[in-house]
Amino acid sequence: MKITQIRNATLIVEYENTKFLIDPWLMPKDYMPGFDMALNSNIRQPRVELPFEIEKIVDVDAVIITHVHPDHWDEFAQNSIDKNKKIFVQSKEDKDYITQKGFLDVEILSNSTEFKNITLYKTKTQHGKREIMKPFCDSFNVAYDAMGVVFKSNNEKTLYIAGDTIFCPEVKEALDKYHPEIVIINACAATVSNNERLIMNIEDIKEVLKNSPNSTIIASHMDTVSHLTLTRKDLKEFKNKYDIKNLLIPDDGETMSF
Repeated sequence: MKITQIRNATLIVEYENTKFLIDPWLMPKDYMPGFDMALNSNIRQPRVELPFEIEKIVDVDAVIITHVHPDHWDEFAQNSIDKNKKIFVQSKEDKDYITQKGFLDVEILSNSTEFKNITLYKTKTQHGKREIMKPFCDSFNVAYDAMGVVFKSNNEKTLYIAGDTIFCPEVKEALDKYHPEIVIINACAATVSNNERLIMNIEDIKEVLKNSPNSTIIASHMDTVSHLTLTRKDLKEFKNKYDIKNLLIPDDGETMSF
Protein backbone atom coordinates (compact mmCIF):
# COMPACT_ATOMS: atom_id res chain seq x y z
CA MET A 1 0.00 0.00 0.00
CA LYS A 2 1.13 3.51 -0.83
CA ILE A 3 -0.59 6.66 0.38
CA THR A 4 0.27 10.03 -1.15
CA GLN A 5 -0.84 13.17 0.63
CA ILE A 6 -1.79 15.57 -2.15
CA ARG A 7 -3.38 18.58 -0.44
CA ASN A 8 -6.08 19.00 2.18
CA ALA A 9 -8.15 15.77 2.21
CA THR A 10 -7.04 14.90 -1.32
CA LEU A 11 -5.08 11.63 -1.31
CA ILE A 12 -3.96 8.98 -3.74
CA VAL A 13 -4.26 5.51 -2.24
CA GLU A 14 -2.53 2.66 -4.09
CA TYR A 15 -4.13 -0.48 -2.67
CA GLU A 16 -4.03 -4.00 -4.12
CA ASN A 17 -2.43 -2.55 -7.29
CA THR A 18 -5.40 -0.20 -7.70
CA LYS A 19 -5.14 3.59 -7.49
CA PHE A 20 -7.88 5.57 -5.78
CA LEU A 21 -8.17 9.35 -5.77
CA ILE A 22 -9.85 10.58 -2.58
CA ASP A 23 -11.74 13.90 -2.35
CA PRO A 24 -10.16 15.80 -5.26
CA TRP A 25 -9.95 19.54 -4.53
CA LEU A 26 -7.80 20.65 -7.45
CA MET A 27 -8.26 24.41 -7.82
CA PRO A 28 -5.28 26.79 -7.69
CA LYS A 29 -4.14 28.57 -4.54
CA ASP A 30 -6.45 31.41 -3.42
CA TYR A 31 -9.06 30.54 -6.07
CA MET A 32 -12.08 30.73 -3.76
CA PRO A 33 -13.06 32.85 -0.74
CA GLY A 34 -13.31 31.48 2.77
CA PHE A 35 -16.66 30.04 3.82
CA ASP A 36 -19.18 32.61 5.10
CA MET A 37 -20.32 30.18 7.81
CA ALA A 38 -16.80 29.57 9.14
CA LEU A 39 -13.90 31.27 10.88
CA ASN A 40 -11.42 33.33 8.85
CA SER A 41 -13.90 33.89 6.03
CA ASN A 42 -11.69 36.78 4.87
CA ILE A 43 -8.84 34.36 4.03
CA ARG A 44 -8.91 32.92 0.52
CA GLN A 45 -8.38 29.22 -0.07
CA PRO A 46 -6.77 26.84 -0.82
CA ARG A 47 -3.92 28.40 1.10
CA VAL A 48 -1.29 26.42 -0.86
CA GLU A 49 -0.77 25.15 -4.41
CA LEU A 50 -1.03 21.53 -5.49
CA PRO A 51 2.28 19.61 -5.27
CA PHE A 52 1.76 17.93 -8.66
CA GLU A 53 0.13 18.76 -11.96
CA ILE A 54 -3.55 17.83 -12.19
CA GLU A 55 -2.96 15.31 -14.99
CA LYS A 56 -0.78 13.22 -12.68
CA ILE A 57 -3.27 13.42 -9.81
CA VAL A 58 -6.26 12.20 -11.84
CA ASP A 59 -4.40 9.26 -13.41
CA VAL A 60 -6.17 6.69 -11.21
CA ASP A 61 -8.52 3.71 -11.43
CA ALA A 62 -11.33 5.10 -9.29
CA VAL A 63 -12.40 8.16 -7.31
CA ILE A 64 -13.96 8.25 -3.85
CA ILE A 65 -15.85 11.40 -2.87
CA THR A 66 -16.65 11.28 0.85
CA HIS A 67 -19.02 14.26 0.42
CA VAL A 68 -19.42 17.07 -2.08
CA HIS A 69 -18.45 20.07 0.04
CA PRO A 70 -16.42 22.48 -2.13
CA ASP A 71 -13.12 21.68 -0.38
CA HIS A 72 -13.54 17.99 -1.31
CA TRP A 73 -14.85 18.27 -4.88
CA ASP A 74 -14.62 21.19 -7.29
CA GLU A 75 -15.00 22.28 -10.90
CA PHE A 76 -11.35 21.47 -11.62
CA ALA A 77 -11.93 17.85 -10.56
CA GLN A 78 -15.15 17.80 -12.53
CA ASN A 79 -13.41 19.04 -15.68
CA SER A 80 -10.24 16.93 -15.45
CA ILE A 81 -11.50 13.48 -14.40
CA ASP A 82 -12.56 11.12 -17.20
CA LYS A 83 -16.36 10.98 -17.31
CA ASN A 84 -16.16 7.18 -17.61
CA LYS A 85 -14.13 6.82 -14.41
CA LYS A 86 -15.61 4.76 -11.58
CA ILE A 87 -16.72 7.11 -8.81
CA PHE A 88 -17.92 6.06 -5.35
CA VAL A 89 -20.14 8.36 -3.29
CA GLN A 90 -22.04 8.19 0.01
CA SER A 91 -25.67 8.73 -0.97
CA LYS A 92 -28.30 9.03 -3.68
CA GLU A 93 -28.14 12.81 -3.34
CA ASP A 94 -24.40 12.83 -4.02
CA LYS A 95 -24.81 10.29 -6.85
CA ASP A 96 -27.42 12.49 -8.51
CA TYR A 97 -25.18 15.54 -8.10
CA ILE A 98 -22.14 13.85 -9.69
CA THR A 99 -24.20 12.17 -12.41
CA GLN A 100 -25.63 15.55 -13.38
CA LYS A 101 -22.04 16.66 -14.04
CA GLY A 102 -21.80 14.04 -16.80
CA PHE A 103 -20.17 11.13 -14.98
CA LEU A 104 -21.38 7.75 -16.21
CA ASP A 105 -20.22 5.21 -13.60
CA VAL A 106 -21.22 6.54 -10.18
CA GLU A 107 -21.92 4.04 -7.41
CA ILE A 108 -23.22 4.53 -3.88
CA LEU A 109 -20.82 2.85 -1.49
CA SER A 110 -22.57 0.23 0.61
CA ASN A 111 -21.67 -1.45 3.86
CA SER A 112 -19.71 -3.93 1.72
CA THR A 113 -18.77 -3.04 -1.87
CA GLU A 114 -16.45 -5.23 -3.96
CA PHE A 115 -14.04 -3.59 -6.40
CA LYS A 116 -10.99 -5.25 -7.99
CA ASN A 117 -10.31 -7.76 -5.17
CA ILE A 118 -10.88 -5.04 -2.57
CA THR A 119 -13.80 -4.75 -0.18
CA LEU A 120 -14.82 -1.18 0.61
CA TYR A 121 -16.96 -0.46 3.67
CA LYS A 122 -18.81 2.81 4.18
CA THR A 123 -18.51 4.12 7.75
CA LYS A 124 -20.48 6.78 9.58
CA THR A 125 -19.21 10.13 10.80
CA GLN A 126 -20.20 13.18 12.75
CA HIS A 127 -19.17 16.20 10.70
CA GLY A 128 -19.20 18.20 13.91
CA LYS A 129 -21.51 17.37 16.81
CA ARG A 130 -24.64 16.11 15.10
CA GLU A 131 -27.13 17.75 17.44
CA ILE A 132 -25.51 21.16 16.89
CA MET A 133 -24.07 21.04 13.38
CA LYS A 134 -26.93 19.34 11.53
CA PRO A 135 -29.35 22.24 12.28
CA PHE A 136 -26.53 24.74 11.67
CA CYS A 137 -25.79 23.27 8.23
CA ASP A 138 -29.49 23.11 7.43
CA SER A 139 -29.78 26.83 8.19
CA PHE A 140 -27.14 27.54 5.52
CA ASN A 141 -28.64 24.98 3.10
CA VAL A 142 -25.40 22.97 3.30
CA ALA A 143 -25.40 19.18 3.50
CA TYR A 144 -24.19 17.86 6.88
CA ASP A 145 -23.32 14.22 6.25
CA ALA A 146 -19.96 12.83 5.16
CA MET A 147 -18.66 9.26 5.12
CA GLY A 148 -15.55 7.34 6.01
CA VAL A 149 -14.21 4.34 4.10
CA VAL A 150 -12.47 1.12 5.14
CA PHE A 151 -10.32 -0.79 2.63
CA LYS A 152 -9.78 -4.53 3.12
CA SER A 153 -8.09 -7.23 1.02
CA ASN A 154 -6.21 -10.46 1.54
CA ASN A 155 -2.86 -8.93 0.60
CA GLU A 156 -2.87 -5.52 2.28
CA LYS A 157 -3.18 -4.07 5.75
CA THR A 158 -6.63 -2.71 6.58
CA LEU A 159 -6.94 1.01 5.93
CA TYR A 160 -9.55 3.29 7.50
CA ILE A 161 -10.09 6.78 6.10
CA ALA A 162 -12.21 8.38 8.80
CA GLY A 163 -13.28 11.32 6.62
CA ASP A 164 -14.61 14.64 7.83
CA THR A 165 -15.54 13.83 11.41
CA ILE A 166 -14.81 14.57 15.02
CA PHE A 167 -14.02 11.65 17.31
CA CYS A 168 -17.44 10.19 18.11
CA PRO A 169 -19.14 6.83 18.79
CA GLU A 170 -19.27 6.18 15.04
CA VAL A 171 -15.48 6.46 14.74
CA LYS A 172 -14.94 4.27 17.81
CA GLU A 173 -17.30 1.70 16.32
CA ALA A 174 -15.29 1.59 13.09
CA LEU A 175 -12.00 1.22 14.97
CA ASP A 176 -13.44 -1.58 17.11
CA LYS A 177 -15.12 -3.39 14.21
CA TYR A 178 -12.42 -3.28 11.52
CA HIS A 179 -9.19 -3.08 13.59
CA PRO A 180 -7.40 -1.02 10.93
CA GLU A 181 -3.61 -1.04 10.92
CA ILE A 182 -3.59 2.33 9.12
CA VAL A 183 -5.96 5.17 10.05
CA ILE A 184 -6.17 8.48 8.17
CA ILE A 185 -7.82 11.33 10.07
CA ASN A 186 -8.74 14.84 8.95
CA ALA A 187 -7.18 16.92 11.66
CA CYS A 188 -6.92 20.68 11.12
CA ALA A 189 -9.78 21.33 13.59
CA ALA A 190 -11.69 23.37 10.99
CA THR A 191 -14.14 25.55 12.92
CA VAL A 192 -17.33 27.36 11.92
CA SER A 193 -18.78 30.65 13.11
CA ASN A 194 -20.55 29.16 16.15
CA ASN A 195 -17.10 27.91 17.32
CA GLU A 196 -17.98 24.27 16.71
CA ARG A 197 -15.39 22.06 15.06
CA LEU A 198 -16.16 20.09 11.91
CA ILE A 199 -13.17 17.72 12.13
CA MET A 200 -10.58 16.51 14.62
CA ASN A 201 -8.35 18.48 16.95
CA ILE A 202 -5.62 17.27 19.30
CA GLU A 203 -8.09 15.97 21.89
CA ASP A 204 -9.79 13.89 19.20
CA ILE A 205 -6.44 12.60 18.02
CA LYS A 206 -5.65 11.53 21.59
CA GLU A 207 -8.87 9.49 21.56
CA VAL A 208 -7.97 7.84 18.25
CA LEU A 209 -4.52 6.97 19.60
CA LYS A 210 -6.04 5.58 22.80
CA ASN A 211 -8.65 3.52 20.98
CA SER A 212 -6.29 2.23 18.29
CA PRO A 213 -2.88 2.08 20.01
CA ASN A 214 -1.34 -0.39 17.58
CA SER A 215 -2.36 1.49 14.44
CA THR A 216 -0.38 4.00 12.43
CA ILE A 217 -2.32 7.27 12.52
CA ILE A 218 -1.89 9.69 9.60
CA ALA A 219 -2.96 13.33 9.90
CA SER A 220 -4.47 14.70 6.68
CA HIS A 221 -6.58 17.78 5.77
CA MET A 222 -3.86 20.11 7.09
CA ASP A 223 -2.74 23.70 6.38
CA THR A 224 -5.09 24.34 3.45
CA VAL A 225 -8.61 25.56 4.32
CA SER A 226 -9.21 29.08 5.57
CA HIS A 227 -11.04 27.93 8.73
CA LEU A 228 -8.31 25.69 10.15
CA THR A 229 -7.36 26.14 13.81
CA LEU A 230 -4.66 23.45 14.06
CA THR A 231 -1.52 23.33 11.92
CA ARG A 232 1.11 20.74 11.06
CA LYS A 233 3.52 22.72 13.24
CA ASP A 234 1.12 22.38 16.19
CA LEU A 235 0.74 18.65 15.60
CA LYS A 236 4.49 18.10 15.31
CA GLU A 237 4.99 19.87 18.64
CA PHE A 238 2.35 17.59 20.20
CA LYS A 239 3.94 14.50 18.64
CA ASN A 240 7.43 15.44 19.84
CA LYS A 241 6.29 16.47 23.31
CA TYR A 242 4.76 13.05 23.97
CA ASP A 243 7.16 11.09 21.72
CA ILE A 244 4.29 9.56 19.74
CA LYS A 245 5.90 7.12 17.32
CA ASN A 246 2.74 6.02 15.49
CA LEU A 247 1.49 9.48 14.45
CA LEU A 248 2.56 10.56 10.96
CA ILE A 249 2.14 14.13 9.68
CA PRO A 250 2.97 14.01 5.96
CA ASP A 251 3.74 17.08 3.89
CA ASP A 252 1.87 17.74 0.66
CA GLY A 253 3.38 15.55 -2.05
CA GLU A 254 4.78 13.01 0.42
CA THR A 255 4.24 9.28 -0.19
CA MET A 256 4.12 6.72 2.63
CA SER A 257 4.49 2.98 2.02
CA PHE A 258 3.09 0.20 4.21
